[in-house]
Amino acid sequence: MSTRTIILGAAGRDFHNFNVCYRENAEVEVVAFTATQIPDIDGRRYPPELAGPRYPYGIPIEDESELPRLIKELKAEQCVFSYSDVPYQHVMNLAAICNANGADFILLSPKKTMLPSSRPVVAVCASRTGCGKSQTSRKVVKLLKETGKKVVAIRHPMPYGNLAEQAVQRFATYEDMAKHKITIEEREEYEPYVDAGLVIYAGVDYEAILRRAEEEADIVIWDGGNNDTPFIKPDVFFTVVDPHRPDHAEKYYPGETNVRMSDALIVNKIDSASREDIELCHRIDYKLNPEATVIEAASPLTVEQAEKIRDKRVLVVEDGPTLTHGGMKYGAGWVAAKRHGAAEIIDPRPFAVGSIQTTFEKYPDTGEILPAMGYSPAQVEDLKKTIEAVNADLVIIGTPIDLRKLINFDCPCLRVGYELQEIGQPDLAFVLAKLSE
Repeated sequence: MSTRTIILGAAGRDFHNFNVCYRENAEVEVVAFTATQIPDIDGRRYPPELAGPRYPYGIPIEDESELPRLIKELKAEQCVFSYSDVPYQHVMNLAAICNANGADFILLSPKKTMLPSSRPVVAVCASRTGCGKSQTSRKVVKLLKETGKKVVAIRHPMPYGNLAEQAVQRFATYEDMAKHKITIEEREEYEPYVDAGLVIYAGVDYEAILRRAEEEADIVIWDGGNNDTPFIKPDVFFTVVDPHRPDHAEKYYPGETNVRMSDALIVNKIDSASREDIELCHRIDYKLNPEATVIEAASPLTVEQAEKIRDKRVLVVEDGPTLTHGGMKYGAGWVAAKRHGAAEIIDPRPFAVGSIQTTFEKYPDTGEILPAMGYSPAQVEDLKKTIEAVNADLVIIGTPIDLRKLINFDCPCLRVGYELQEIGQPDLAFVLAKLSE
């Protein structure tokens, strides 16, 4: 008899765990996925094209809030936790729900889910969403390209559309992004690579994605997301930690796992964090992984027409996931507003429209910043209406991409950018030298 199993996820790690560990495992029958964190991903099915011949009708994806009912009605014997960027209290609350309703609660080890590659692999992960992982990945790619290597990136999944069509996605041009009808969240990750003339893969079936990437790469970069562990076995493993949230490295799943597994820990944002928090970050890192190389780095801001900020009533728009389940109350745009003398940072919550209002209700501690939520065209429209309703003198865009490329704003806007700057030694190049040993 196969073990009836529910996989708890958020349209990413859950599908990967199924593909690698359960799709062809006759001892396990996956009866449902559950979904959370990302809006509008429940109510679908994991398609039979991806689920394989054992699941000719696919697998239903249900809202995680229905978990007690699903365990009982589907007679589930075990639940496999398969998403990230969550506090340990949340993980154990779900464990209690599963156990109370008669199901075992399973956490798979990264070793069981990491795919081997025929190419050297550099993984860049984080202890939390919003630590600066993407800018670190871009810097790693730049350094490797300077050595003459052909580098291809693979990004943690964000499959929010048609899953069968998104099994393997390759992005090398703006036309590729239009073809795949990607969301703001996806574009924020892919566009910087395309702008740099690089190739980045993503999708659902990471075995197929990896083999495609290997065909055109000397070195593969795993650009992790949502502080998840790597899907591909790394030869060099970086984890970025955030001194603005120094204790989160030992309080969130699976960020602590990343910290403990890494060859090098990058303490980012030392230019904006307090010395006390930086020192606490170092102490926690050393406790969790005393053998790791530690790199200090800054995230210096580049502010477009900074002089326009002074004495203005401004609305700050930041990366959505960093503010929501990432738990940050400010970002680069907020820092720029304070640094350059804004008269007021306007709280967008009273002006929120539709799904943006729902986001604030779900994440009430986001503060006086607007998260750039854009998981669907309707949500992008709600974002635009919210921005216009605020009627600010100036909108400061602190998102990883320029929202003005996607939304026609009726108000003055400027953009804040940021890149990784290592401070002193050791640096990224010192750690990357391991690849040539």
